Amino acid sequence: MATTDFIAAIELSSSKISGIAGKKSSDGSIQVLAYAREDASPFIHKGAIYNIDKAAQALTSIINKLEGQLNNSIAKVYVGIGGQSLRTVRNAVSRTLEEESIISQELVDEICDENRDVPLVDMSVLDVAPQEYKIDNTLHVEPVGVAGRYITGQFLNIVARASLKKNLEHSFEQAKVEIADDLLVAPTALAKAVLTENEMRSGCALVDFGADTTTVLVYKNNILRYLSVLPLGGNNITHDITSLQMEEEDAEKLKLQYGDALYEEEEDAETPAVCTSEDGRTFELALLNNIIGARAEEILANVWNQLQLSGYEDKLFSGVVFTGGGANLKNLEKAFHRVSKIEKVKTAKFVQTTVHTRSDEPKKDGMHNTLLGLLAAGNENCCLQEVKPVQQPASNVPPKPVDIFVDDEALKEQEAAARAAKAQREKEEKERKERERKERELREKEEKKKKKKEGPSWFEKTFNKLSNEIFSDDDMK
Repeated sequence: MATTDFIAAIELSSSKISGIAGKKSSDGSIQVLAYAREDASPFIHKGAIYNIDKAAQALTSIINKLEGQLNNSIAKVYVGIGGQSLRTVRNAVSRTLEEESIISQELVDEICDENRDVPLVDMSVLDVAPQEYKIDNTLHVEPVGVAGRYITGQFLNIVARASLKKNLEHSFEQAKVEIADDLLVAPTALAKAVLTENEMRSGCALVDFGADTTTVLVYKNNILRYLSVLPLGGNNITHDITSLQMEEEDAEKLKLQYGDALYEEEEDAETPAVCTSEDGRTFELALLNNIIGARAEEILANVWNQLQLSGYEDKLFSGVVFTGGGANLKNLEKAFHRVSKIEKVKTAKFVQTTVHTRSDEPKKDGMHNTLLGLLAAGNENCCLQEVKPVQQPASNVPPKPVDIFVDDEALKEQEAAARAAKAQREKEEKERKERERKERELREKEEKKKKKKEGPSWFEKTFNKLSNEIFSDDDMK
């Protein structure tokens, strides 16, 4: 049965591009209806798209998989933007009134618009987090209705390189996939899905350990106070392990299976503990985890440095929350405590909202929290609604279709399967009509035979007799 009411979202990360479709229930829970993923390493690096054609092909494949599970077409999707160049910039806009008066919503909107229009070199403002409004000498979160003569709006602008947004939009345009509303800022969507309201109010830092990047966010009084993206992630650890003369795929498996940020050899062990790779080679666990621990310590030290730069390191009453695939490294919380001395450190492997799924995807390992956050942020039906087509005047020269996926074998197979299914439906319809025609002809023949066997009716006999008597051959002579 086709699903006609759902929300669709797509996340583009350094390791994967994933799509999801789901439905929100009245109790706030989410029902996942479809899920798909593709490898993103050939066209995304540190959260930024560098190959638009390959990204468009992957997006088309994701949409096809989701539509196949939904048995319906997707009109638009919610999309999150992230990446290495994402950061926050403070800005202030001041106004002096002619006389003391009550601050109106119109004046506040004008100040916000002026902040949005601040010139930035090769950067785009993605979103704005208003901090406070200083009216005369008093700070206010809600300035409308307050009397004063001097007002200064303090803003935290979330900015990124213009090319980051441009390449993302071009990829969706080339894939012919419409983006719902404006692009969502992926880290803030993640924070709203993972952190509780109490944590955001009392002061909390969220650290998202990704494949190529690590994102740091700070919240206080339910307001975003700081955001920064570090160019370090789990792939850096994996790359370091390849120094043991192995492929990255094998190094990733060893990291996930044996990795420990605070590994300590057992004192009473007679022989050093070892691990075995898939090719049969053995490595001492101490050697492997010395490599892992050194890079993990570097990443955590940079995270702590960002918290200090935010100015809120001593105001995080709810502590620090880890999430993302990289947060699954063993003893990562304890390692951060050693670096920062922060007592409250925990890992969020899933979102706060209740999620119902039909399969084991998405898994509760922290890797899909951003995707679920984007889904939760959506509020419009993304199903393609059928509209009666408007007849256009016939064109003498039909436009030549452009196939941008000519080299993609997977998409070719999907297209061939769709054509084969359509041809099969047309064939079955034709055979059905032919059977109906033959059955109709057979019934007509049987009726004629029946009439012929029964002979002429009484009326026909009488009419024929009278006709023969009146128009007999003898009378006509």
